[in-house]
Amino acid sequence: MSLLRPRALSYRTSLLALALSASLGGLVAAPAALAAPKAGQVDIPYQEFTLPNGLRVVVHTDRKAPIVAVNIWYHVGSKDEPSGRSGFAHLFEHLMFNGSENHPGEYFEPFELAGTTDQNGTTNTDRTNYFENVPTTALDMALWMESDRMGHLLGAIDQKTLDEQRGVVQNEKRQGENQPYGQVWTKLAETMYPEGHPYHHTVIGSMNDLNAAKLEDVKTWFRTWYGPNNAVLVLAGDIDLATAKEKVAKYFGDIPASPTMAQPKVDVAKRAKATREVMQDKVPQARIYRVWNVPQAGSKEADQFQLLAQVLGGSKSSRLDKRLVHEDKLADNVSAGLDVQQLGSNFVITADVKQGIDPAKVEAIIDEELKKLLANGPSDAELAQARTVFKAGFIRGIERIGGFGGKADALAECTIYTGNPGCFRESLATLDATTPADLKALGAKWLDTGDHTLVVTPGQRTALPEAPAGTPAPFTLPAVDAKYTTTPSTVDRSKGVPETSTFPELKFPKLERATLKNGTTVILAERHDIPVVQLSYQFGGGYSADLGRKPGTANFTLGLLDEGAAGIGALDFANKAEALGANLGAGASLDGSTVFVSALKENLDPSLALYADMLRRPNFDQKEIDRVKASWIAGIGQEKARPSALANRVLPGLLYGEGHPYAAPSSGTGTEASIASLTRDDLIAFQHAWLRPEKATLIVVGDTTLKEIVPLLDKHLGDWKGEGPAPAAVTLPAAPLPSKPRVFLLDQPGAVQANIYAAQLVPSTTDAGATKFDIANSVLGGEFSSRLNMNLREDKHWAYGSYSGINGALGQRTWRAQAAVQIDKTAESAKELQREITDYADGKAPPKPAEVAKIQATEIRGLPGAYETGAAVMGTIAGIVRYGRPDDYVFKRKAEIEGLTVDQVAEAAKTLKPEALTWVVVGDLGKIEAPVRALNLGEATVLDADGKPVQKK
Repeated sequence: MSLLRPRALSYRTSLLALALSASLGGLVAAPAALAAPKAGQVDIPYQEFTLPNGLRVVVHTDRKAPIVAVNIWYHVGSKDEPSGRSGFAHLFEHLMFNGSENHPGEYFEPFELAGTTDQNGTTNTDRTNYFENVPTTALDMALWMESDRMGHLLGAIDQKTLDEQRGVVQNEKRQGENQPYGQVWTKLAETMYPEGHPYHHTVIGSMNDLNAAKLEDVKTWFRTWYGPNNAVLVLAGDIDLATAKEKVAKYFGDIPASPTMAQPKVDVAKRAKATREVMQDKVPQARIYRVWNVPQAGSKEADQFQLLAQVLGGSKSSRLDKRLVHEDKLADNVSAGLDVQQLGSNFVITADVKQGIDPAKVEAIIDEELKKLLANGPSDAELAQARTVFKAGFIRGIERIGGFGGKADALAECTIYTGNPGCFRESLATLDATTPADLKALGAKWLDTGDHTLVVTPGQRTALPEAPAGTPAPFTLPAVDAKYTTTPSTVDRSKGVPETSTFPELKFPKLERATLKNGTTVILAERHDIPVVQLSYQFGGGYSADLGRKPGTANFTLGLLDEGAAGIGALDFANKAEALGANLGAGASLDGSTVFVSALKENLDPSLALYADMLRRPNFDQKEIDRVKASWIAGIGQEKARPSALANRVLPGLLYGEGHPYAAPSSGTGTEASIASLTRDDLIAFQHAWLRPEKATLIVVGDTTLKEIVPLLDKHLGDWKGEGPAPAAVTLPAAPLPSKPRVFLLDQPGAVQANIYAAQLVPSTTDAGATKFDIANSVLGGEFSSRLNMNLREDKHWAYGSYSGINGALGQRTWRAQAAVQIDKTAESAKELQREITDYADGKAPPKPAEVAKIQATEIRGLPGAYETGAAVMGTIAGIVRYGRPDDYVFKRKAEIEGLTVDQVAEAAKTLKPEALTWVVVGDLGKIEAPVRALNLGEATVLDADGKPVQKK
């Protein structure tokens, strides 16, 4: 539910689109993340009004889908927490999902029944937000719910609720710290900002402050910050200003204002000298973080830092990538970016150092390249390319109405940080006008000194000490400003949530077909919302085609396609793509391979030329193969260091058995040995075998027509022919279920959580009963309010979340239930999972009519909003192609779900065989092995990171 600022995420990705800013936890605020299109080309038009109680409302109309994005931001975050109250903003985000006075119980339930999509809440240093996309006909329900928790929450918060959500938050904290490099941002917050600065502590706060929180403390916090005058509500999508005014006044107008709390003054906290620190962690390779404190969100300089970051380390062809990854080959990954915040931002460079390399060498080159850039500034070509990257990212980003990083998020973000919903227009102008000299001066001013270097090296982790609980200063709630008034309400809240009785009809684009001269079938879905065309070539030859080859061959081969083609080197190829604003890439999945391009309409022809070169004439240069091999092997090490990724590496082999095409690690990355042994001939052989135009399908979604696109495709691909004999389809034998349960344990010394998985093979995606089983799974663990999550998270609060799910596959699919739980509740949690699964499967606790109806409603009523983006449409068409489905599959599936009975779902639940489950538990075996063995879930075996039994000493 709650997504904090995952501040170690790739800054490179965060730079590419406004639409990603929120999904990356706030790494880039709207003013700094927006690209610079030409004037009049793209925009987010809006209107606004303010209620007498101070609630500011921004409205954007977009009629492409029958949905409304409801996005409310409260201007309170961890920066506003006094001593002794750290973590309160984030804790309250959780509490506000626990029902309100007029709707006790789970907040999500009415939304699930209405078919809501993209619903969540997040907290960062500066604000807390809540958002959901609802069918247009469910807008009254959404506004009733949001207003009820704004104006009628306190009576629903009791000690039980506080204790429950406090436990959930503490498990969220453990989950973050349990990852490699998971303590870095706690350390950096304390180092970069002096004690007393609002950013000195983390968003999630300290365990001791959370434990010390009293019920009255929490209620005072709410009374202080969560009034309408401290919030911005954005309504975007199928709505107009008149409707917004009428409905918002109806539901929010009677809510009294809260005190007017002053925002902290901007305090960049520019540091006077450079510092450095080394810390050990259980990590596979050293990682360097170099951080500066730089200007705040909404400033011209923060906008300009985006361009500087892009040139320095924002892409494959950036200066640091070129030097450290491609030329000197000292790092596996490097990035530069800006973490934009209200009081001051962080400019961050990160580098994953190759094993065996002295981090000091990498540090020296980072310093050298930075000094060069600051001494001379970027070239005109570099700056122009950076602008194009932002332009393309912005165009793609504004396709989304709501959800993480959609247009509603952009408008709210601008309003909160600058007071101007259209602040992105100023940022666009800044980015367009910035010169090389501006960036040179910017760097000289802010990056001259004051940086902190943190190097994380492999070793034993020492847990950071929790700060003692602080003693809050006495606080008297200020009086409410008399200028705020309320308006009478016509809403009788005693009647409960407004019922949504009608729903929009499902619409899916018409699929048009053509055949290229090379034998490829083209499937086109026209979408003219934004000037972008997306293409995805669908081939056979996924991970399953590695059988008889070296594990990882498929994915590695696909990953090398964009590392240079047609004699153009890897860096020049990346430069050409960025200069066009094109995104190109390729990858394998279990049953197939995909090669894709997203092109700006204005650059469609030259982008297709690059795409054709990548498909037909990849270089497979030996030097690039060797470079990518080393990084790939390092990536496998990173997988093994993350508990969830480690479990997913070993599970397929345990379920399918050695020699099965699906038995390889589920990431498709192979093993260190197999990747090290790959040759150029191996890659060429796979390419020739599986990347063939005849009988392939090319999906096209976007701003084009068959009349336009087919001649262009024939121009670049029409004479392409497969080389050599085509391979036979991969044979997928049935893998038998084990005759009894099995338990496999993987050691993660020092872990503060255990990751528990219970897994089983179930019939194929193409099986006639697949949809019935999908619904049965959703009742058990597919939704937030499903049984597993309600038990381990909401009732026991031993986990941050517990879910179950099924992958897609032409052969038997993998079903798995999972939970990351606090280490001292591992055995108890596994026992609860076993009980829930067993009681459900054997009919002791069969699906209830209300549970099935809720899942049916969620699945069916969410469909009209499910195809908001071209990527969503393309994904559904890809499933139609891969699994041989009819063009009207989405309508047929909808009708099947509508017609399901409770008895059919109960019968489908019997697919689960508790007596044949395979359990995988990753954690500190010194703490969990004996209790797990004592459960007698099955015969227990300890495995190493490669899934091999560990011999007892």
